[in-house]
Amino acid sequence: MLRDSAFLRLWAGTTASGLATWALPFVLGLAVLHRDLGAAGLGLVLAARTAGFLAAVAVGGVLADRHARRAVVLWSALAAGAAAPLLAAGLGRSLVLMTAAAALAGAGQGACRPAFQALVAETVEPERRQRANAAMTLAVRACTLAGPALTALLAAFLDVRTLLLGIGLLWLVAALVPARGAGPAAPAAAAGPAPRAGFRAEFLEGIREARRHPWFLAGLAALVCVISLGYSATSVALPLISRDRYGTEWVLAAAMTAYTVGALGGALLMARWQPRAQGWAAFAGLAAYGFAPLSLVLPVHPALVVAAYAVAGTGIELFNVPWFTATQREVAPDRLARVSSLDFLVSYGLAPVGLALIAPAVTAFGVTPVLTACAAACFLVPAAAALVPTARHFARTAPAARD
Repeated sequence: MLRDSAFLRLWAGTTASGLATWALPFVLGLAVLHRDLGAAGLGLVLAARTAGFLAAVAVGGVLADRHARRAVVLWSALAAGAAAPLLAAGLGRSLVLMTAAAALAGAGQGACRPAFQALVAETVEPERRQRANAAMTLAVRACTLAGPALTALLAAFLDVRTLLLGIGLLWLVAALVPARGAGPAAPAAAAGPAPRAGFRAEFLEGIREARRHPWFLAGLAALVCVISLGYSATSVALPLISRDRYGTEWVLAAAMTAYTVGALGGALLMARWQPRAQGWAAFAGLAAYGFAPLSLVLPVHPALVVAAYAVAGTGIELFNVPWFTATQREVAPDRLARVSSLDFLVSYGLAPVGLALIAPAVTAFGVTPVLTACAAACFLVPAAAALVPTARHFARTAPAARD
């Protein structure tokens, strides 16, 4: 993969977009610390970004299947980049401008995600896509691990407005660096002047394509369960338990770091390992997230909590890498971006719902029952999804039959 210049350019662009996406909430948090932005304003700006993402991701999927995916990446990343100076201009002056700019940034991010996903299938041969997806994941996790320290270091020398402009430069890299794909968008171009269906009809066509793959629907349901219940529960409970049970913030920091390190290890493993029953292995990895809420149920040694989060991080990438690879392999090329947009839309869209419901549930029933129920769901739902026809191999036919 390192000798493939087209993939390296795509990897660099995806990494830049991932770093820019991660950095924005962190930099805005610094603005709160510097009193350039209030806590309520921060919540409003981040909510606008999420709304922009959800509104644009479905449209971006349709556009990426209609037109050249490289062009969709270009214009959506430029839109996200244009939001950065607007955020800098509004900081401390106009919350309305910042909210609108955040919505634009989220829209650019949402529109480019399915296009980037489809570009991997255009750029990399099928037999190398699992390594390519593992490399993409490694970049994202490395940014998550090193990003806070790097941003804190830059913040010692640069003000928040300059950091926001730096995010805009990252989006400019994401827009300009990737090479043009080899072209499953070509069939659309070959259709010439023939009339096309509307956006709604084409998005529904993507849903119908997703329904042709029972393993995809089962995997999406399991992923949503783990994100909206398991991840949301631990996001709410871990800071509380770190403070109240262990009396230190160290457990919170160590557990989150272990999760990212585990994810890096999982991505490295999936760069080399190709299990025969990749669907079953992926669902087992996804179910491993249940160890995170389970470790918070009982007053165990904090080292066990950290270890459980490392296992959870590893398992997430044991799922993610085969999941993306199978989607690129099994879904019709001219509908791949739409199916990918459905993945992002459902998983990202329901995550805030889980966060909104977990906190009242903890207040009503207590932390232990909620964590126990969420851990059970993380174990049982992926196990049930693995029983769905075609789930064993993430494919409509077994590998031997396809060969």
